[in-house]
Amino acid sequence: MPLDYPIHRRTLPNGLRVVVSPDHTVPNVTVNLWVGVGSRHEQPGRTGFAHLFEHLMFQGSRGVRSGEHFEALMAEGGRLNATTWFDRTNYFETVPSGALELALWLEADRHGHLLDALTQDNLDNQRDVVKEEKRQRYDNQPYGNALVDVYAAVFPEGHPYHHPTIGSMADLDAAGVDDVHAFFRRYYAPDNTVLTLCGDVEPEHGFALVERHFGPLTARAETPRPPLPQLEPLAEPVRVVRREQVPNDRVHVAFRLPVDGTDELVAAMVALDCLAGLSTSSLVRRLVRREQVAVGAHATAWGFVDGVSLGFVVLDVAPGADPDLLEDALVEELERLATHGPTEAELDASIAQSERGWLSALASQEERADMISRFTLLHDDPGMVNTHLDRMRAVTPERVLEAARRWLAPQSRAVVSYLGDADQAEAVA
Repeated sequence: MPLDYPIHRRTLPNGLRVVVSPDHTVPNVTVNLWVGVGSRHEQPGRTGFAHLFEHLMFQGSRGVRSGEHFEALMAEGGRLNATTWFDRTNYFETVPSGALELALWLEADRHGHLLDALTQDNLDNQRDVVKEEKRQRYDNQPYGNALVDVYAAVFPEGHPYHHPTIGSMADLDAAGVDDVHAFFRRYYAPDNTVLTLCGDVEPEHGFALVERHFGPLTARAETPRPPLPQLEPLAEPVRVVRREQVPNDRVHVAFRLPVDGTDELVAAMVALDCLAGLSTSSLVRRLVRREQVAVGAHATAWGFVDGVSLGFVVLDVAPGADPDLLEDALVEELERLATHGPTEAELDASIAQSERGWLSALASQEERADMISRFTLLHDDPGMVNTHLDRMRAVTPERVLEAARRWLAPQSRAVVSYLGDADQAEAVA
């Protein structure tokens, strides 16, 4: 039975795309905004700006003092936050229905008039916050910079996905108020933004409230460049080895994948599931359960829109085991998949898990709003929230076999290994 979440869409004269999906199950509304700016939009020497603005947007605007956005909505029983990723920055809050207009007024004030409050003091303060976040989440965490190494190994220098969303602290240190003002003017505009209302609101009422508060904002976004052409798989293996004090050796094996929104990416995601994305996957059965040379194995795929996506397998090496043997086993399983394709049981398990995960996500009003914003901003099709599962269910063993051969060939892998340092190894011995 196909999904049928209601989708009502309108574009304001200033270019703001608005989607309303009514759901009167509970008396609250999720307000979700996706701005078309992430780390892939940053220029050399100006990395980290997209994430910096995620912080600056809570530091006050024309009619709102610093921190008041949180205070005002939490006083109404709301919950809210923001995140930054390669392709976007998003801001979201879930509030009681009676607080919807307050949430929209607050959002419109900061999305339209942040620069009235963006001072040197605010910049310095939030720059320090970002630095502390980098220390906590990257520099002082085991394997904290592993994905940074993966991005740099998989994507060439100068590619939009080569650097992480946290950016360069040197770039942030070099930024002045004029630099961040220019970044805001370039990207924070209604014609570069999607706003989704999901929950206890009628479409016409929701559109009227959005028009009242966002309608006066001025369209000013630059015409975005077209997406880059599809990046081909790596021509030969790339290898990065780090020696650090880590709980156990860990091996990341990464691949370039097709762009988001394509059937080919879905097939590649299923192929990764068959390798290590399920508790019944071949690498889990072989390395964790049977040979017991790994304490964990899992696979992940992230869909991106600018010419490439990313997939990777993470292998946590058991004490005393040889990381090279785990990599050899992965290569053997890749070759098996490219020769024989998935078994019927593997394909069924992957699709069943994807279906469970998708339906579980959509059961959350907040996640549903986020998916609607995602599909609208990145693919101009909010209805994909209802059709994504159909694409998953249409995957065949033949398409998985083709995706494995093209995108998961062993010679196209990038290997990032985090291994215990020599002193640690001697202590264990």
